[in-house]
Amino acid sequence: MAQTAPFSSDTLMDLLRTIRTPQTGLSLASAGRLESCMVDDTGRLTLTLAVPREQAPELSGLCDEAAQKLQTLPNITSATLILTAHRPAGAPEPNTRPQRSAPAAAQPAAGGHRPLGGTPAAPDAPVLPGVKTIIAVASGKGGVGKSTTAVNLAVGLGMEGLKTGLLDADIHGPSLHRMLGTTGKPEVVEGRLQPVQAWGIRAVSLGMLVDEKAAMIWRGPMVMGAINQLLTDVDWGDLDVMVVDLPPGTGDAHLSLTQKVPLSGAVIVSTPQDIALIDARRGVTMFEKVKVPVLGLVENMSYFCCPNCGHNTELFGHGGARREAEAMGVPFLGEVPLLADIRSSADSGVPLVIGAPQSEGGKAWRAIAHTVATAIQTLQA
Repeated sequence: MAQTAPFSSDTLMDLLRTIRTPQTGLSLASAGRLESCMVDDTGRLTLTLAVPREQAPELSGLCDEAAQKLQTLPNITSATLILTAHRPAGAPEPNTRPQRSAPAAAQPAAGGHRPLGGTPAAPDAPVLPGVKTIIAVASGKGGVGKSTTAVNLAVGLGMEGLKTGLLDADIHGPSLHRMLGTTGKPEVVEGRLQPVQAWGIRAVSLGMLVDEKAAMIWRGPMVMGAINQLLTDVDWGDLDVMVVDLPPGTGDAHLSLTQKVPLSGAVIVSTPQDIALIDARRGVTMFEKVKVPVLGLVENMSYFCCPNCGHNTELFGHGGARREAEAMGVPFLGEVPLLADIRSSADSGVPLVIGAPQSEGGKAWRAIAHTVATAIQTLQA
């Protein structure tokens, strides 16, 4: 359980005053304002410092050094320094034209999160000018196979002949780099991050840039800043379609994306049982409110197919997503079974539509990709 740290603000700011940038001598204490400082029962300290938005990139490089010094405080076992960058008081609200805002940066004690960096896009530059269609893959709750669906859908769209990109916007739990089997960090060319090529598509995930053990302790403005950078600081090039894997639920990331780019549609993933369908219904409602058409529902884990006898067992019920789609007047895209091959394909980094295209799951995702590709062609006509 977190509790207020037993240190005065003067003690903390005195310590941060000793940490300065080598270029300008700017210190964390002189530039920042202490927002919060909490210590949990194990002695882990989390300190949040608000800094001017324009100084966040320069100051983010000091966070590892600051974390090490914070760990020297009495009874502290580890430390995390989080920088938040807010719009200055009195500054005008952003207009409806997409603009790039400098992100906040979160830096843990080890494996720190770094801003993507590079040469920023012009403030009035269009977002993703070379991408014809952007679709989101979402779910009302976690654990329903949303990311697995996003990977196989994106690779399946590539197999349909569409030049496809995959953006992992699940900032708190980026996993697509593992599902695609990518290793190493993306290259930076002329100040812009280059997507990784995998299985015929281009992909970027925050998981390619940070330590897998690092916790993403990011507030709403920082989440939105990270998504903005993944959209504008990456050289996506020309694409027929970009698939965006959103976090579960209906939060900041969803609103940020719909405000930044013109989403052409959304795919909602659910399992058959009622408790999951309640959340899927919320997802459909959210996209309807922000005027994004729902391309359809996918029923994942629709049934368990026994690998020995071939018998199907409906572990979570069956047909719930189809009935819900009919009730809400949105398309039903298909059923995907619960298979051991799906789990192993995600762990091995080979999407099922590539590794086992003739399996029940492989054929199901290929059919869903074909249906979505047809919808995309209609949108682009």
